[in-house]
Amino acid sequence: MAVIQTNSEQVKLLARLMRAEAEGEGELGMLMVGNVGVNRVLGNCLDFRNIRNLENMVYQNPGGFEATQKGYFYQPARDRDVQLARRVINGERQYPASNALWFFRPAGDCPDTWYDQSNTGRYKAHCFFAPSGDDCPNVY
Repeated sequence: MAVIQTNSEQVKLLARLMRAEAEGEGELGMLMVGNVGVNRVLGNCLDFRNIRNLENMVYQNPGGFEATQKGYFYQPARDRDVQLARRVINGERQYPASNALWFFRPAGDCPDTWYDQSNTGRYKAHCFFAPSGDDCPNVY
């Protein structure tokens, strides 16, 4: 059962975002990017207040995703990517992105915090950061 409301076009939008942000990190990396996106919709906290759907989340400005500025993002969603997007929409979570609201790819080590959120871990090139349960209970 879906943890956020969505429609087929928004599922494809999330699939395109996941691919554009993390295709080089395989399916698990793509699922983690999807976790961050779903958490931003669920959270209604911090920098993500009133982000009520996937379209709001993907195109949030400021605070959105660099991938939306690249041509690769605008290619049609592939079936496998849509399946991955549905998995995260249905509540599948992957550590260290389980409760994360941010990720980025540093040149070196992951910093301890990012936007005042604690580092929850790294997967390949991306570091993930989650708020506290007090700051953002809806992502827990």
